[in-house]
Amino acid sequence: MKNKMFVVLGVLVILSMMLASCQTAAPATEAPAAGPKEIKVVNLINGVLGDKSFFDSANRGMEKVMADFPNVKVKTIEAGIDPAKWQAALEDAAANEEYDVLITGTFQMSEFLQIVAPKYPDKKFIIYDVSVDYTKCDCKNVYSVTYKQNEGSYLAGYYAGLMSKKGSIGTVGGQDIPVINDFIVGYKQGAVAAGLSADKVIVQYAGGWNDPAKGKEIALAMYQQGADIVFQVAGGTGVGVFQAAQETSNYAIGVDSDQATIIQETNPDQAKFILTSMKKNVDNSLYRAMKMYLDGSLKFGAMEALGVGEGGVGLAKNSIYDAATPADVKSKVEQAEKDLLAGKIVVDTVFK
Repeated sequence: MKNKMFVVLGVLVILSMMLASCQTAAPATEAPAAGPKEIKVVNLINGVLGDKSFFDSANRGMEKVMADFPNVKVKTIEAGIDPAKWQAALEDAAANEEYDVLITGTFQMSEFLQIVAPKYPDKKFIIYDVSVDYTKCDCKNVYSVTYKQNEGSYLAGYYAGLMSKKGSIGTVGGQDIPVINDFIVGYKQGAVAAGLSADKVIVQYAGGWNDPAKGKEIALAMYQQGADIVFQVAGGTGVGVFQAAQETSNYAIGVDSDQATIIQETNPDQAKFILTSMKKNVDNSLYRAMKMYLDGSLKFGAMEALGVGEGGVGLAKNSIYDAATPADVKSKVEQAEKDLLAGKIVVDTVFK
């Protein structure tokens, strides 16, 4: 009987050892590595896409962010052209959206953001083309990026002055506001540096940003007064300037984006009348801001101004520019760019 028990015990021991061996040999299963955290961004536009200029540039920047950083998801909200709805749109987006970063732009939104941002201290906000007033709000979660549009517009005015055959040029502003006047003072200064007198720079404001018919009407009047190049600083209203240039066989200068290249895709006949554009590189600045946010180097609670040296502004130099611009004019523009970078040219500004 004892012998049988020893045999049974022995068999059990052997089986236990075999089971233990099998368990040891089984490969360990590791938990899958977690991917990068999804970052949700709201891009709130106080207007509509399709201006082929300012807001479209911002949208391009967001598209590039999503293409290069797959963990970033951007939701663009078009708040429309009625200013009475913009504050509510910002407050609704801030309150109702699950987001990490909310982006908005233009001077019309700065006061609204000063009210909204302090309510959400755990969220981050980016505002472009204007700065919040950090002395008036607890906005340590807001990064503001502005542009030295006066520098880029100096180059546009200098170029227009060199290219003008009639000795008179114009500019159409969207509204009589500081940021637009900063374009205009730079444009005038550049034109004077090119040899025009200040009174040969015709200035008029359209009073709005989405009225191409008004832009066309103003530009036609400027061409009739003797201007042969008109710089549009009027968003969607400025589309009418291009129409007027084409109809009268005069020239125009675009703004914010390389508008000739954009328009060339659908209307090449019109595009050839847009000699260049004063690019305010909203797309690059927002891409840069998001890249810095992702690597932890973006400084919230502060404003940063981007000029020619930082790639924030500059002239578009495309095939139309190359074909229309004489070599000596190109050389003079390139020298002006170098002088700006070296600090030899100081451009006037309405901002002190």
